[in-house]
Amino acid sequence: MNIALIGNGAIAGYVQAALPQEVKTLLVRSKKLLGETIPQQIDQVADLPRDTELVVDCAGHEALRAHGPDILAAGFDLVTLSIGALADEEFADALRAAGKAGDARLHLASGAIGALDCLRAAQIGTLAEVRYVGRKPPQGWLGSPAEDSIDLGALTQGALVHFNGTARDAALRYPKNANVAAAVALAGLGFDATTVELIADADVSANIHEIHATGDFGNFTFRIEGDTLPDNPRTSALAAMSAVAAIRMRQHTLHF
Repeated sequence: MNIALIGNGAIAGYVQAALPQEVKTLLVRSKKLLGETIPQQIDQVADLPRDTELVVDCAGHEALRAHGPDILAAGFDLVTLSIGALADEEFADALRAAGKAGDARLHLASGAIGALDCLRAAQIGTLAEVRYVGRKPPQGWLGSPAEDSIDLGALTQGALVHFNGTARDAALRYPKNANVAAAVALAGLGFDATTVELIADADVSANIHEIHATGDFGNFTFRIEGDTLPDNPRTSALAAMSAVAAIRMRQHTLHF
């Protein structure tokens, strides 16, 4: 496949390393004059090569807002990890309209969480409750609204809850931290019926994600302790892996 990536950060670097022959183009804020290099750098959607088969958003909510509608309207399928951006209903509608206009699809990568296939199946029946709990070391919440209620630097033992609410509120308030909550919401009960608890925990060293769900299927609890990428302590390794998995899924005839 000929693939274009939005961004040139840690996740984009991981995808390039995993798929060096497929990544042909980088859509970046400001392109560097590198000559005829591969991947080619561009700074606007209009310059995407027409033989691009898939665009993968590796750059976050702002980049998806800036480029997502234009990419879909131009007829390019798009994979995104920035699922929390869809909590903004107006923006989600704009993406749907753009995809319809361009006959293109937006694919949501699973990101740093698992068990979404179970939630998708369970919501065909009756889901009574879905709760997501996100637990990170204090430094994992730096730069987020957690700083408004907790002295993260002083939290050296124990855990403090800094958010309790809906997945929509979590995704809108924590755009860099709540993509997992958004993914859980979209797979199950939706943004407004999914409850979220976010915790700063000085006694853990990994990012811990839990899903608790009940319904007429029964009940389940899923928990993952995720490591970060070695070169970026704020980026989940599994999120980067899920971007590669989403690409590979489209390359194979048989897939889950």
